Amino acid sequence: MGVVTAVQAKKVIKWTLIVSAGFYLLTRPTDAAQTVHGAFNGIISAADSMAQFFATLT
Repeated sequence: MGVVTAVQAKKVIKWTLIVSAGFYLLTRPTDAAQTVHGAFNGIISAADSMAQFFATLT
């Protein structure tokens, strides 16, 4: 019984996040775009730092 409840909770959380993200995108598109841009900049920065780290190992 606990497994079924956990699976249902995951589905509820997943759909809540999807609906919230869609609502945020539709009501505040500029802020949503800035959030995505910031996330990509963070990923690029992390990748650059890893590249520098591995470059100094050789």
